[in-house]
Amino acid sequence: MNIFRIIVVTFFCLCFNFSKAEQDIEIRVNLAGYPTENPKKAIVLSKNNLIKPALFLKDENGTVLNKYIGVLSEGSWYPFSYSYVIDFSDFKQKGTYYFEFQDEQNQNILSNTFIIGSYPSWDEDVVGFIRTQRCGFNPHTKEFCHQKDGLSFFGIRPDSTKIDATGGWHDAGDQLKYLITGSNTTARLLMAYQINPKIFLDKFDSKGLEGTNDLPDILDEAKWGLEWILKLHPKPNELYHQVADDRDHRGFKLPHEENADYGWGPNSFRPVYFADGKSQGLSKYKSQATGISNLAGRSAATLAMGYEIFNNLKGYEAFAKTCLQAALELYDMGQKNEGYQQGNSFGAPYRYEENTWADDMEWAAAQLYKISKKQKYLKDARKYAKIIGNWSWMERDTANHYEMYPFVNMGHYALWQVGSEKDKQQMVAYYEHNLEKIQKKASENVYGVGHLFIWCSNNLAAAVATQCMLYEEMTGSKKYRTLMQDHINWLLGLNPWSSSMITGIPENADTPVDVHMPFWVINKEIIKGSLVDGPLWTTILEKMIAIELSEPDEYEHLQPKHIKYRDDWMDYSTNEPTLDGSAELLLILTHLSDE
Repeated sequence: MNIFRIIVVTFFCLCFNFSKAEQDIEIRVNLAGYPTENPKKAIVLSKNNLIKPALFLKDENGTVLNKYIGVLSEGSWYPFSYSYVIDFSDFKQKGTYYFEFQDEQNQNILSNTFIIGSYPSWDEDVVGFIRTQRCGFNPHTKEFCHQKDGLSFFGIRPDSTKIDATGGWHDAGDQLKYLITGSNTTARLLMAYQINPKIFLDKFDSKGLEGTNDLPDILDEAKWGLEWILKLHPKPNELYHQVADDRDHRGFKLPHEENADYGWGPNSFRPVYFADGKSQGLSKYKSQATGISNLAGRSAATLAMGYEIFNNLKGYEAFAKTCLQAALELYDMGQKNEGYQQGNSFGAPYRYEENTWADDMEWAAAQLYKISKKQKYLKDARKYAKIIGNWSWMERDTANHYEMYPFVNMGHYALWQVGSEKDKQQMVAYYEHNLEKIQKKASENVYGVGHLFIWCSNNLAAAVATQCMLYEEMTGSKKYRTLMQDHINWLLGLNPWSSSMITGIPENADTPVDVHMPFWVINKEIIKGSLVDGPLWTTILEKMIAIELSEPDEYEHLQPKHIKYRDDWMDYSTNEPTLDGSAELLLILTHLSDE
């Protein structure tokens, strides 16, 4: 291997693609690369019409391996009037490559380098990011935090009663904690382990500190989440769903330097909200609620998965049984109070607006049937599956913040795993119906993406990829593999900004740096492995409260008119790392790291 040539190629790629100067022609690729057997495409963006643009595929030594002619695509986005798709799916030789294009002025335009083959073990980096979000004891800072969480409100105990809600994870660039997202994050960790348990490493102990403990780090993290869910369910008739609220938003601070004051002084008690199935809020902004079974069902499903995994690990049988008992109790609570509970806000209108629940109860029922083989649970799963049916953000094609969460109906997948042949066919039909909706929208733009550009749009792109991945497992069909890869491409840099949406991944590429997160803003630390919120429709972005960029937008010359993405810590709407979005990403990377 010629190291000098690699350095030269990388240098030119950086010069051509990472410069902030405006260019008339640019090349977009997946900055990470492409699994060998997956579809592969690059895009040439141009402000002028090109006649059959030819791209030369070269290896790291500069040797021409193939020539590809771009095909003009419909649906080009400003500021480029013309887009040309390069399909090189036929090329399957593993290695490192780049594209070269010569324009009419004989200027050589190079793409970024990319690999063909399995992705590196980036799943471990995502687990590492989640580890840095731990509350109670934070292994990244090696400091204890939020030891007085918290005092209960809206519950069956008198307001301001002390309960133990320590633990869990900080949610998204701040220090709030939500069962809404924490339960889903825990579930995704467990599911990723189930995909391929042999690939995960053991380099950290249960506290998140360096050192082995004969348990894969992904299960250490999942156990941390399970233990917090158990704390939020201290008795058979109690469930708490949120710790703290947006009074936390008092500038950036490290977790152990909490300055938020909820009435008991800075760095003291924080409110813990009870799930009562009713509208809540301690100020003028009130959440909506019709019940608690979204939280109870999803938590029950997660705890049931915890039982399934930990019951087969020596020394964890007692913990597994505790998880199962809690799952049974929470499922019962969900049945008695069907409906959804949303997140709470205090001083701003922003909250998690989840408004579906039957999918979570379906998920729980299917998981409990898998364990117990009791027909009651299978019958319940079928009932809840019929209630939720096709309903999702994919079907509706619009959504408020975190409506129809968690964006993929895992209940349908869980019922497919345990149901009859008729059940399986119906669950596949539900998934296919949704994916057809996305496929139709994706066909209208050159990037091939069909997700919504609402707040946390990257979560939705990841959800599409996940549903395609599960559909392929359920059917054996590769019908939506291109759709899956296009949404993965989007997250990994084949987008208008030529930027990955994951901090530090891939290495030596343009990735989010100036993120809305205290570790960056205070210490200038880049925490690798987090998925940021992602592009937002301009009409929504213009209405977001208190967003002013800290410096000129480095992507201004690339911004489409209808959507915007900014790598600026002051833009919390497009640049904030998310806990649950990163966990969704984990499923995808686990799948792709082992072709």
